[in-house]
Amino acid sequence: MSYEWRDQVVLITGAANGIGAGAVRLMLEEGVKHIAILDIDETVGVAFQDELNKQYGVVKAKFYRVDVTNDEQLFAAFQSVVAEHGGIDVVINNAAIMNDMPHIYKKEIAINVTALVTSTLKAIELMRVDEGGKGGTVINISSVAGLQQTYFTPIYCGTKAAVLHFSSCIGQPDYAAKIGVRVFTLCFGVTATALCSAEKLGSHDKKFTPENMYKAVEAKMYIQKLESAAKGMIEVYKHAKSGSTWIATRDLPVRDITGNITRAYQIMGEFNDG
Repeated sequence: MSYEWRDQVVLITGAANGIGAGAVRLMLEEGVKHIAILDIDETVGVAFQDELNKQYGVVKAKFYRVDVTNDEQLFAAFQSVVAEHGGIDVVINNAAIMNDMPHIYKKEIAINVTALVTSTLKAIELMRVDEGGKGGTVINISSVAGLQQTYFTPIYCGTKAAVLHFSSCIGQPDYAAKIGVRVFTLCFGVTATALCSAEKLGSHDKKFTPENMYKAVEAKMYIQKLESAAKGMIEVYKHAKSGSTWIATRDLPVRDITGNITRAYQIMGEFNDG
């Protein structure tokens, strides 16, 4: 089955800049009806909203200043979109930070995991067809960091692994068929955004300075263009099955890695057989 962006109402977190903002532009090119942009940066967010509405038409985009860890603010944004547009078709949980520093890591977990789970559950509550909704899609953003082991940022890696496992569990096809909501995961490779800049990075170990971490990333990893990641988000929506896992990395077309993920879980779960 193929899905199209045209005429869809979309809510996306962490999209005032970076990959999220890039994807928003592409969604508008694809003909979405409306996009709600949730972010903490009000100055950038309002300017982005105004720019988009000037280019694509009034009320095509609306910025909501939301701290995704604040349930009251998050739920108010959901309800506002539903009230103004009759529902939400697509929710993209994209907000994240990558900073394991001792005074920040709890915020990192709250944004990367807790808020994403809360948003997913709210989306399902509003969309599920067995309770009067019209169905829909939830795209949860993970990372290649959730697929590997890195001692520089073990907490960030753990949050992204949690996103993948949660989404692949709640998105299982038999459950998706009952509620009419597909949930799947998109893992981004290292991408040229502020998330991976020396100003944003942080480690649990003070010996790993942000500057050294950034240099290590530059030296050892392929850093893809923001546009490649954003395009991956657009394409995955059109083809992904619920519970599946996809990857957009190294400026390559987005691809389905569900088979690998399934085999990995089977291997890790062998102790439970018999």
